[in-house]
Amino acid sequence: MRWFLKIGAVVLTALFLYYLWIFGHIVYWRHANPSSSSFMDAQLARLQEDDPDAELRHRWVAYDRISGNLKRAVIAAEDARFVDHEGFDWEGIEVAFEKNLKQGRIVAGGSTISQQLAKNLFLSSKKTPWRKIDEAFITVMLEAVLDKRRILEIYLNVIEWGDGVFGAEAAARHYYRTSAARLSGGQAAKLAAMVPNPRYYDTHRNAPGLARKTRIIQRRMSQALAP
Repeated sequence: MRWFLKIGAVVLTALFLYYLWIFGHIVYWRHANPSSSSFMDAQLARLQEDDPDAELRHRWVAYDRISGNLKRAVIAAEDARFVDHEGFDWEGIEVAFEKNLKQGRIVAGGSTISQQLAKNLFLSSKKTPWRKIDEAFITVMLEAVLDKRRILEIYLNVIEWGDGVFGAEAAARHYYRTSAARLSGGQAAKLAAMVPNPRYYDTHRNAPGLARKTRIIQRRMSQALAP
């Protein structure tokens, strides 16, 4: 029993230190910008397996230098209740669960922008029950420490938008040879439509369904509220 208690104490201490490490990063990022993310590190390692000199395309831009079109497009596509919820969209989760139950497979997700940011910054792409618990804890910390504007700013700067392409500025230049600040409504809607599967759409830019998704997002953009 003593050994069991000691092992339990070690595990709890390790978890406490792990979450304290994450919390410290989030507090630091209130005013400083993340230089990388877990997803960025993983993709760079993948690219460098084939080319040791490979680099990611990524350039941080301030919130005010990102087109309002892109902010509204991403919110319309990924998290329509972003400004209202506290990290979890329970209604969206319920709708996604019902869709998945009806189809008998995973066809929809209920993850918010805050949850996606938690995953991108700290976690891997592997889907495990423990990762979802991890994601939930980190999401609570993000929402407690950062305001919505800062969460969206970091999200738009670190999400993957193509093979080795991360963030709004790199995406705008990669796909449209323009800056994130100058994206039109149509361009922003198409970029938002690519978010769920960016590496595929990078090489299949005329893929069936992408144009339809883009039109749907563009119609919803006028209803989307950005912080």
